[in-house]
This record gives sequence, C-alpha cells and structure tokens, in this order.
Amino acid sequence: MADSHDIGLMAHLMRRAGFGASREELEMRAAKGYNATVEELLHPEESEPADQNVLLRYQPAALLPGGQPPMGNINWMFHLVNTKRPLQEKMALFWHHVFATGNSKVDNYDQLLEQIDLFRDKGMRNYRELLVALAQNPAMIYWLDNQENHKRAVNENWGRELLELFSMGQGNYTEKDVREASRAFTGWGIAAKIPRLPYGRFPWEFEYNPEDHDDTEKEFLGHKGNFDGEDIINIIVQQPACATFICRHLYNFFVADEPQVPSWKIEPPQDPQAMAALTRSFRESSFDMRAVLRTLFTSDFFKNARFNKIKSPAELVVSTLRMVGVKISHVRTTARKSPCSPPIWGKTCSIHPVWKVGIPGKSGSTAVRS
Repeated sequence: MADSHDIGLMAHLMRRAGFGASREELEMRAAKGYNATVEELLHPEESEPADQNVLLRYQPAALLPGGQPPMGNINWMFHLVNTKRPLQEKMALFWHHVFATGNSKVDNYDQLLEQIDLFRDKGMRNYRELLVALAQNPAMIYWLDNQENHKRAVNENWGRELLELFSMGQGNYTEKDVREASRAFTGWGIAAKIPRLPYGRFPWEFEYNPEDHDDTEKEFLGHKGNFDGEDIINIIVQQPACATFICRHLYNFFVADEPQVPSWKIEPPQDPQAMAALTRSFRESSFDMRAVLRTLFTSDFFKNARFNKIKSPAELVVSTLRMVGVKISHVRTTARKSPCSPPIWGKTCSIHPVWKVGIPGKSGSTAVRS
C-alpha cells in the first residue's frame, strides 16, 4: 500500500492534470508510480474516450446543438465529467482560455464543439501545428472577422489577436507587424454555406481564396518576404517572447496563480527558474507541448506547489461532480456563463469559463485551493 506522501503527491497531480481522483484511483496510480502516471496522462490515446452514446441517450440534441446553449454546454460538460483522458480534457480547457472564442458571436455550438475537438486532438502536440489549424478553424475565423480580411481591404482583428493574445503578448511587436501579419492572412476565410433549410445547419468549412490573398512582399518582425499565414506563424514560434508567453500561461494554469495577463509586460514571473526550464523545453522540443508538460509535471517546482492555486469555477464544478459520482447526462444544467464563452479576467484568477450546474435541492458557492 502506498504511503501518505505518495498519495498526497498523486492527489496533487490528478487535481492539476485532471479534475481530481477517488482514493481507490489514487492508490492504484501510486502503486503504478508517479512518472508512469505522468506518461499515461500524456498519452490519452491509450485510454478509451467517454462514451458519448450515454449522453445522446438522454440528451440527443447535444450531438449537433446548433444555436441551443443548454445542449452545447452539456455536451462539453459531459466529457469533462466522464472523461478517462483527464489531461486531454484539461488541455482543451486550457487552450479555450488562451484562444478565447464564444457563442455570443459565433452563434453555432456545432462549430464551437468542433473547435474543442481540435484542442483535444492537437492540444498536446506541436504548438506551431495547433496555431496553423486554429487559423483555419471556421469558428475562430468568424470570431475574429478574418472572412472580412481581403487583399484590398485588410482587417487586422485576427492578426492583432494572434500576436497579443495567442502567441507573444503585448510589447513584443509593432503596429506595422500587426498590419503585415494581417496581410499575410488575406484570403483565409469560410466557404459559402449551404442554405439551412430544409435540413438544418451544415458544417462551416475553411476556404483559401488565392485571388483574395495579398502576395506582395511583407516585412514582419525583422523578416522580409512574400509571406503567407504559415510563414508568419513560423516566424512567431521562433521568437523568445512566444516561448515565454505560452510557458507562463502553462505555469499559471497548472502550477501557481500569476498576475493577470495584461500586467505581464511589467510584472516578471514569480519563478524565473521554472520559466527557464519550461521555455528551454519548448524550444529544444521544437514546440512540442507534450515535452513541455512532461518537464512541468516531473519538476520539483510543480511537486512543491500544492494548494498554490485557487480552483476556477469550472474546475470546482467538474471536480465536485466527478467526486460525488453525478452523471452529467442526468443533471439539469443552467449556464450562468457558458463553457463555450470567452474567458473571464476575474478578481480571483478565474480566467476559465464560469458554470452553474443546477442539482435539484442544492445551491451555494465557495472558493477552493487546488
């Protein structure tokens, strides 16, 4: 039987790399070993996914919810609560909080759930490949107006957010860089949709229109060339600021609460040595997120960071439901803030979606350290 130290360390890992675990699971994982458990979490493909047929038995409209917020919300909640791949689902939540997108504008839960699937599929793989896929994701294209980014009428929304919120952070680029990046993504849009009636919504699809792409020379972050969107991303991921920005997000999400993102250009990281280890892993692995996560979870700074984070409302709700064994397909859900809404920059570092899950006869809220 594992000793209390091993159980405590394993509980810490499962709270951060997932949404907690039962005593029985903790003892099983402790017997397997800490590093072996980390490797298992890093390879979700070796575990069975949650059985969505159970969800559809009770909530058939959750498969393609369209514009129905309750059904869109419960689809992701079902997977968060019932997943056997906890780190994969936690990373989908992580990327959703970095790559802010919301149904308030997209108005299509089918496309938002497709984006969550993208985060599940590529969230622990190569960051550069994830950025390219995100730039071609219809929900993101519509959210940041890149379907309106044309050769002769440049829209800078996607180009600006790519640099400011998704890769480098404020203070590491110029207004000219925003303009040039946006020019490189002209022609990246959404294919014409089939009319909704009489069969309902059809999926959105990415479409590249070469006639609408600005193929003239651009100057971006000190580089000159006839760049397209992939070229811009290739330049971005090589910047030291990119490694620092993404790894600080990881530290804030998995290790200990950092100051809010807008202050990062003036507030240094609280653990420079941890950041140095993470950014080194990011660069040496050629932006492989699995390698960076392995460095993080096996480090002393992670193991010594127990109870240094306030659980986000999302983590609190999901971990509580998993702990008490509630099947989300049976639960009445009401969204105080939809899980498919953009993150909140809150006073308690609650920058993940805020959810309210209604269980008849139960109410109340609290703040819990993880």
